Amino acid sequence: MTTKGKAPAESAVEQNVYKIFPNDLNSKYTVFGGVVMSLCDRIALIVAERHSGKSCVTAAVDSLNFVAPARAGETLIIKAAVNRSWRSSMEIGVRVVAEDSHSGDTRHVVSAYLTFVALDQDGKPSSAPPVLPHTDEEKRRYEAAQYRRDARIASRSRAQ
Repeated sequence: MTTKGKAPAESAVEQNVYKIFPNDLNSKYTVFGGVVMSLCDRIALIVAERHSGKSCVTAAVDSLNFVAPARAGETLIIKAAVNRSWRSSMEIGVRVVAEDSHSGDTRHVVSAYLTFVALDQDGKPSSAPPVLPHTDEEKRRYEAAQYRRDARIASRSRAQ
């Protein structure tokens, strides 16, 4: 059975918003890193499940880079898209910006790459559709995802 591929836009989350409240803050009045990590994982899961049409689980977080702090009262805007898929795994790229809701000013706060695995009804890895990149940016992300996967596999081999 041949699985029809999908363009990244078909499963992307373009704008998930999360308002930062006092219970989200650390002692420096910036958002807890774990809050942002959780949001990235949840939004990336939505993309993986939309792309594959199956239940998915997080297999790896290749990187989660905090570029700048998000502060009390700001709004986090999370964007995520599938970069590439292999047999059962998919790399999802996530970008988070903080927005001042009054001025509209935004700044990049987090970039992350997460790998998810599609599962069948028995909880076993199952095929994911290929990614069909169309734009130059999608093609760049598609190619870069292979380099990250190769590095992840090499790192895993060295650790054994």
